[in-house]
Amino acid sequence: MRRHFIHAYEDIIFTENLLEAWREFLKGKRKRADVREFSRFLMYHISKLQNSLSQRTYTHGGYEAFRISDPKPRDIHKATVRDRLVHHAVYRQLYPLFDKTFIADSYSCRKEKGAHMAMERFRSFAYQVSKNNTRTCWVLKCDIRKFFASIDHCILKDILCTYVSDEDTLWLLGRIVDSFSAGKEGVGLPLGNLTSQLLVNVYMNEFDQFVKHKLKAKHYIRYADDFVFLSRDRGWLESLIPLIETFLSARLKLELHPKKLSIGTLAAGVDFLGWVHFFDHRVLRTSSKKRILRRIKETGGRAEILQSYLALLKDGNGYRLRKKVERLSQV
Repeated sequence: MRRHFIHAYEDIIFTENLLEAWREFLKGKRKRADVREFSRFLMYHISKLQNSLSQRTYTHGGYEAFRISDPKPRDIHKATVRDRLVHHAVYRQLYPLFDKTFIADSYSCRKEKGAHMAMERFRSFAYQVSKNNTRTCWVLKCDIRKFFASIDHCILKDILCTYVSDEDTLWLLGRIVDSFSAGKEGVGLPLGNLTSQLLVNVYMNEFDQFVKHKLKAKHYIRYADDFVFLSRDRGWLESLIPLIETFLSARLKLELHPKKLSIGTLAAGVDFLGWVHFFDHRVLRTSSKKRILRRIKETGGRAEILQSYLALLKDGNGYRLRKKVERLSQV
């Protein structure tokens, strides 16, 4: 039996929470036309929004769709300023509560976590499982097909009900969840929502708990829809695959990506989170190297682009590429 959060809907719609949410949302967006327009009559908009939330007349608006390459093409859906303010207000209050329920080795979109820490944890597990490279370390790597586009709204809302007892909060979360569908009605979350980052972790926490308590997997790491298991026993890893597939399908209506499912040795290199990992080092995958150089060329070597790549390359053994980027930054 799960413990419900001690939480009040008033905490979300409280004026001070909406103002703090606005300050957080505003970072890096002040020059955008829609944000400037909302700012001109900020207190009017917040008062009107608060009133609609209080009376439960709030309806979520539509989305502006656009595509990015990150590195593969991704469809992003951006909500209106008003709705994104609501997302931030909800996130501010509920993230700390949900975060306490997540396992330690879930790393995506969590404070003091992230990809770098996930890779460091992978390195630590590799040392443990291989006994300092004296034993063969096998790695089962999995990926979920069309992750965000496959989140089932009914299942997600049922999961939320097991944590949140406040009916008004559940109503608002339902408004946000049902504001978007990816092709099929009642399925999918938009990549552009701040709340989506939290909600997919709530959704996948069901799987994380299954892995830890039913599969008894000690060396398991998940970052969004990418996850790995490390073991000295290849046979045990193979036996996990049908159990994982069954749980994901039956409980969450998710499907493993067949082309991204693999079992290999650490000695041969494991591609995880953009890097190929070995026992004592990791190198950037070849496609990532080419993309970095192409991106620098396309942008004319803008300083902020160069600095972001230099920061990325500190995560592994990219000395030659880092020096090449550094030379470009001095041109």
